[in-house]
Amino acid sequence: MVPIHALEVETDFDGASVRVLGLDAATQEVRFMPGGQAERGWPCWWYFRVAGVKQDQPLTLKLSGSDAVVAKGAGGPLTKPLSSSWAMPVRAAWSIDGKTWLQTEPGKKGADGQMEYQIPVATASANGRVLVAWGPPYSPAKAEEWVRQTGSEHRVAEEMELCRSREGRRVPMLRISEGDRVPERRFGVWVHARQHAWESGSSWVCQGFVEWVMSADVGAAWLRQNAEIYVVPVMDVDNAATGNGGKDALPQDHNRDWSEKPNWNEVAAAQKILKGLAAEGRLDVFLDLHNPAPGDLKAFFYAPALELLKPEAKAFQADFLKLARKEIEPVMPMLAEPKITASSYHPLWRQISGNWVQANGNAKTVALCLETPWNTAASTTEGYRNVGAALAKALRAHLQERGQ
Repeated sequence: MVPIHALEVETDFDGASVRVLGLDAATQEVRFMPGGQAERGWPCWWYFRVAGVKQDQPLTLKLSGSDAVVAKGAGGPLTKPLSSSWAMPVRAAWSIDGKTWLQTEPGKKGADGQMEYQIPVATASANGRVLVAWGPPYSPAKAEEWVRQTGSEHRVAEEMELCRSREGRRVPMLRISEGDRVPERRFGVWVHARQHAWESGSSWVCQGFVEWVMSADVGAAWLRQNAEIYVVPVMDVDNAATGNGGKDALPQDHNRDWSEKPNWNEVAAAQKILKGLAAEGRLDVFLDLHNPAPGDLKAFFYAPALELLKPEAKAFQADFLKLARKEIEPVMPMLAEPKITASSYHPLWRQISGNWVQANGNAKTVALCLETPWNTAASTTEGYRNVGAALAKALRAHLQERGQ
């Protein structure tokens, strides 16, 4: 009798999340659903390592939607399971080394509602381990490593700590500023990602943004020399580290927490810096990075409620949107017009970050949320980073048009 290899699921690392339903070593099949606690956000994120993988047959993943119940409506009780579509990308992500992430071929959804993905033969590492995930992960540990590396490689990028989370984790941040121009004569720019922990693609967009800003491009040099840029690659570090979804987490969604008394330390710390920039009259551009719904296959912006925009801000917003679409469209299809986060969008619309910034900013403040699709063939680390670079190019063009 030929011995059957043991097949195991491992979750002993940052951001891991899964609920294993069954393992079959003979067919090399893993049946599972997303892990996570419903009270800590939508249970749609999954990320784990499979050990004992043989190289002579495919690794088959059979994914079911979570049966954990979530809230119906803002702040409501936990009443029903989340739609499985949020947990089932057309293509799953996989990696041998945790650095290079590839996509599977499109999965196949069966009559039983399960989504099946196959990782091809001869892909397992020498020790028979393969990492699989909803999308290319970007854990708080990776964010901290990247911020530290960027700060050490570029003297104009200062490694900082925004704050400590409620669970005591560091929230890494970069401050980018080159040359002798005093802060008061620089444009103030804020960029952050992952107010919703499961939206890992937005952190890759954030990284691509910074990579272009730190590049040798003459436009990037101008931006570094004329702006002071704050960048936070992961806001909801606690849920990102523990493999929870974050979206609609109790007691408050991070992106509905922008009030005068926020629950989350990250929001309070960001508000303090943003208020400081506004007091100096230079809260110029605020960019909040997200991933949208499963069926959103084009990038788009959410813009603040029109009633919050002063006349100058309307003109500056229109200019930025035009430039952003020009830069992003060649690398990712994009909607022509933004969606609006007004009162009809959400009961707590005034506590959405972009609306709060617009209400507390300056006459020329541009506050926008970029949604980059996660459910396409271009939703890869490279695709996300290309969107980030395009966003940075648009920012440079917009600020250069403003002048000093």
